[in-house]
Amino acid sequence: MLFQRKIDGAMKKLHEGSDAAEEERRKEAGEPYEEMERPELEKGDMPAMIIAAFITFIPVAILVLGIILVAGYFLLH
Repeated sequence: MLFQRKIDGAMKKLHEGSDAAEEERRKEAGEPYEEMERPELEKGDMPAMIIAAFITFIPVAILVLGIILVAGYFLLH
């Protein structure tokens, strides 16, 4: 290729800054892997997440169900 060295250099530089490269360096050095700390949930966080999930998924489910019903109506009549 015309710019193969530049492409290889860019890919190497991109990999060096990635999380995968950081994990490889830790494995080679024998350092244990650090897990990210989970945030503390407050009192109303779980109900808020459930309500947000319903607000997100219920309209999509209704739309898909409507499409299936309309397609069934036209295919069976």
